[in-house]
Amino acid sequence: MPNSTTKSAFLRGLRDGSPFLLVGAPFAMLFGVVATEAGLDVLHVMSFSVLVIAGAAQFTAVSLMAEDAPTFIILATSLAVNLRMMMYSASMVPYIGKAPLWQRGFISYILIDQGYSVSISEFERNPKMTIPERIAFFTGSMALLTPVWYIFTYIGAKVGTGIPPEYALDFALPITFLAMVGPMLRTLAHVAAAAVSIVLSLTLNFMPAGTGLLLAAFVAMMVGARIELWLGRKKA
Repeated sequence: MPNSTTKSAFLRGLRDGSPFLLVGAPFAMLFGVVATEAGLDVLHVMSFSVLVIAGAAQFTAVSLMAEDAPTFIILATSLAVNLRMMMYSASMVPYIGKAPLWQRGFISYILIDQGYSVSISEFERNPKMTIPERIAFFTGSMALLTPVWYIFTYIGAKVGTGIPPEYALDFALPITFLAMVGPMLRTLAHVAAAAVSIVLSLTLNFMPAGTGLLLAAFVAMMVGARIELWLGRKKA
């Protein structure tokens, strides 16, 4: 039986993750539609979403598959797009790195942008949370998002081209990231990192397979870290 503190953390995670259902559902449906149009049947589409559970990488892979790209290129490009999860995982280590292996494995499976953003914000706001509370909060943040991703992927795959283009389901992706990033711009380090990432990602747009975006992310993290160190020394 979970104790009251872990139950409370789970419910807070459930509350904080719920708003993302408004964009997560159409995003999942859009993937189902796109994957079906690319020639995948429902079984393959659902296997894709259940095994990979990474929207941006899935869209990248499907678009390359539709262009008959070599398997190596599909895998390498999808991996490059999804390397941000490596950065997410690294930033989670101080908070849940001592959790049991099976719990870390479970978190790594359901780790997506939305759950990460609300969880890392919660962990920073409440540094005294215990590891079980952090695990419970993250699980709560994904408790609705994960099944909704599966269900609406299936709906999109079954409906396929029956969804009129004027519904513009592709609005879900940019709105999702704006909703995640906005509340995190609380300090000079956060704002500077965001500004650097925007400028560099636009400047390096010519680089292949999303590598410019990854390079921009790494540089932005270094800038943010340097500013945090500078502010820390200044306060000291």
